[in-house]
Amino acid sequence: MTKVISFFGAIVFAFASMFPWMFNQFPKTPSGQKVDMTKFEMTWNDEFDGDTLDRTKWDTHDWLKVRKGGYWNKELVSVHDGNLDIATKYVKDGLDGSPAGYYTGIVETRINKDNVLFEQCYGYFECRCILPPSTGMWSAFWMMNEGVYNIDDSGEDGTEVDIFESMRYKDHWWKAGDAVVSGIHYDNYGPESKGDSIGYWFTGNNPYEEYNTYGLEWNADEYIFYINGVETGRITKGGVSDNPEYLILSCEVAGENGVANADRHGTGEINLPKDGTAVHFLVDYVRVYQYKDLL
Repeated sequence: MTKVISFFGAIVFAFASMFPWMFNQFPKTPSGQKVDMTKFEMTWNDEFDGDTLDRTKWDTHDWLKVRKGGYWNKELVSVHDGNLDIATKYVKDGLDGSPAGYYTGIVETRINKDNVLFEQCYGYFECRCILPPSTGMWSAFWMMNEGVYNIDDSGEDGTEVDIFESMRYKDHWWKAGDAVVSGIHYDNYGPESKGDSIGYWFTGNNPYEEYNTYGLEWNADEYIFYINGVETGRITKGGVSDNPEYLILSCEVAGENGVANADRHGTGEINLPKDGTAVHFLVDYVRVYQYKDLL
């Protein structure tokens, strides 16, 4: 009898994972512990005041133009009204020699691997933002270093850490609309690539119209993810990176070779019209803290 109960329990668990709407699992409001900010001290921040991007803190990654189903271009990045604004829209005449297509942008705290503007190992990393409302695309707050490309069955020398990715705007089929995903990747991006995720489980407060915060606590033992200061999950797979990492804010369009399509983790087809209508990833601030006992 015990084996029978265990068998049916496994089936129920599998269906809960495959069809979460049947069990009212999506989306969830975080309900874990709150981040303890008393153990941190701020080491770096950008409040995006003024009307220009602070080039002592960010670069616009101009050397890479094609990105999945769209194009990255500095013209889609601006600062105004106390926000970093990464817009996404269709540009019928293209920009800077690239053809017609969906254009968006990226900023990161390095110019190239030999010129890093800011990086840090361990601490707490947080941004406050409004997500861009469109299917077929996503925004992200993430971290990287060159060790990610080493294939050695370990993330300790470098890990891509996705503090959040907003891949499922108004996802009706999987009932995961408004949920974000957090996770890690290491060992390059080919067949040896490895990673882990806390899944499309958690949402903020009306995140495509209101500001929410997305944070990561990173220490020698684990990565702890937060929404609005409340824990959503923890990851330890592959070991924790012990190398400094730089910060990235970006938007991307699902597809490949600059051609948009619905092939990226259930984003759906992009619903932005081709008349120049834009959606906006608005970032109010990025703040970085270090453990006081590591300063």
